Formats: sequence, C-alpha cells, structure tokens
Amino acid sequence: MQRTASARWRGGAQEGAGTLTTQSATLKDVPFTFNARFGDGKGTNPEELIAVAHAGCFSMALSFALGNAGFAPESIETQASLTLDKGEGGFSITAVHLTTRARVPDIDAAKFQEIANGAKAGCPVSKVLKATITLDASLAS
Repeated sequence: MQRTASARWRGGAQEGAGTLTTQSATLKDVPFTFNARFGDGKGTNPEELIAVAHAGCFSMALSFALGNAGFAPESIETQASLTLDKGEGGFSITAVHLTTRARVPDIDAAKFQEIANGAKAGCPVSKVLKATITLDASLAS
C-alpha cells in the first residue's frame, strides 16, 4: 500500500508560501507558511501534520491491540504534542508526547498500560520517527 501527498512552495523561506494536498483530497491546497510553522500564522505545518498522524495512528493501534486482547474500547482520545528544537545541525523533531484517555470496560490499569505501551511501540508512525516518543495513557472514568 502506498499513500501520497504533495507540497508546493513558492518564494523564499520566510516570505514565501505553500500548499499541501493529500491523495484523498481531504487536504487540498491547504496553505502553509513560515509564520504558520514558526509563529502563529494561519495555515498548517509539517510538524502539526506529523502530530495528528501520530495521534490517529496510535489511537487505531491501541484499538486493535485492545481488541486482540479481548477488550472492547468504547472511546480513545489521543493528543500528540510534538517538540521541534533548533540544534547545531538545524531543526529536528526531538520528541513526541502522546496523551491518551480511553474508556475500556473490564480492564485494569496495569493491563491497559501494558497494551498501550505495546501500541505505542507498534504504531507505524512511532516506528518511522527517530524522535523520543513518550506516552501518558490513562483510563477515563
């Protein structure tokens, strides 16, 4: 399976602008700029898209893992907080912190942590990132 997306950029780094489009057209000519990436400008940025991809991937991986362990999750909500730092070699994604809250009947906290950590390690987006990936997983009451 392959998925594609494209980026179009015009102009210099700080004054230029670009658009992002996904194969599914869910994102179509979505604007991104220097200010959207490094400031508070309108539009999206690559790091935001990686964060949402990671949150979605992990949530689905956790759902699969829970189901395979005999548990039926009612809901899983995940937020990914991505850190972009400037170092000697330029900018790098240095960390992603996942915070997930799940409603899962008939599971104890220790078993949930075990399954959540396995889903974090097994999620395809986790595998592709070289950053440190952390997880804060808890059950919703």
